[in-house]
Amino acid sequence: RLRLHDGKLIKDRRYHLRTYPNCFVAKELTDWLIDHKEAPDRETGIRLMQKLMDHYIIHHVCDEHLDYKDAKLLYRFRKDDGTFPLSKDVKVFMRGQSLYEKLVSVEGSILKVREENAVKYQRTFLGCEMIDWLVQEGEAENRKEAVELGRALLEHGIIQHISNRHHFFDSDILYQFWINFRRRRRLTELLSESSSRALSESPDSPFCLRKLNPDPGNTSFLSVQTNKEIKIVSAVRRSSVTSLAGNPSPYFSATPTLVFPPVAKCNPKSVLKKPVTNEELLSPGAPYVKKTLTIVGDAVGWGFVVRGGRPCHIQAVDPGGPAAAAGMKVCQFVFSVNGMYVLHLDYQTISSLIMTGPRTLVMEVMEAIE
Repeated sequence: RLRLHDGKLIKDRRYHLRTYPNCFVAKELTDWLIDHKEAPDRETGIRLMQKLMDHYIIHHVCDEHLDYKDAKLLYRFRKDDGTFPLSKDVKVFMRGQSLYEKLVSVEGSILKVREENAVKYQRTFLGCEMIDWLVQEGEAENRKEAVELGRALLEHGIIQHISNRHHFFDSDILYQFWINFRRRRRLTELLSESSSRALSESPDSPFCLRKLNPDPGNTSFLSVQTNKEIKIVSAVRRSSVTSLAGNPSPYFSATPTLVFPPVAKCNPKSVLKKPVTNEELLSPGAPYVKKTLTIVGDAVGWGFVVRGGRPCHIQAVDPGGPAAAAGMKVCQFVFSVNGMYVLHLDYQTISSLIMTGPRTLVMEVMEAIE
């Protein structure tokens, strides 16, 4: 958006005796995307802009077109006309970006390269240093408010403890910005992100628990939805789903002779006896122990179902699958996936991380002490 403003593609335009401020012509923008190598061709450029429309970032100036058309039509960034929806997630993200820019632009910044256990970490800071800075700069009125801000940034994946072992505290624990806001991102990254999320939310997601040859009438392998409706999902192999995205699995070949099992009904009831918050899990002296599980997926998948959000929990485990062999149990809470802190994420996002990651899955889980 800022580059388009600088290049004068976004400007006030007159059409049918009416002036439309801060808008751009769709056809001109498609040309610009190709000229600046943001899209290899017009078709990709259209898909990219449609993705921005789907996420309420741009819209037709009169909202007469729900699709992005490569034509002489006027569109506008919602940020330029005040219609951009500011959800809590967006507000926290923008606050994190603002703080990051402020921190990297000052002399003697608290963001430094630091070493711990012979490993160097970029963009690090001590929790107490961040608290001091936030209060000193007027970003927070007091230390309590500063801690709450730091916790919100961590729960939204903007900062993290360097080894994902702690929440945010006013102490000398070392944290880092997980997001490098100054990294130049290419628009085409949107398309690769969307394909993984679409797959994870598909009824045929390979993350659904399934078995190749279940006994007749066996309904023990369930895919649990968050709503109260009973849904029917078809059990599929991991390779058959990943190939839908044009990215065949490097691990499994799609054999046409494979017989797919019948559909299984979903059970919407959570296995948790009571809801548990992140604060309860992470509070000092909490009755939970952390375990690291290494799960090697087989031709069917990993053999478990995760549901819920903030934190997610293990809803079901295939007793004969890889997850059970690694020590996974129902009611465990998912702390990290392949080194990434995930207590702040929902099950769809965690499903996507697992599905698009390596065949060998390393998970940290938190289990209630008996």
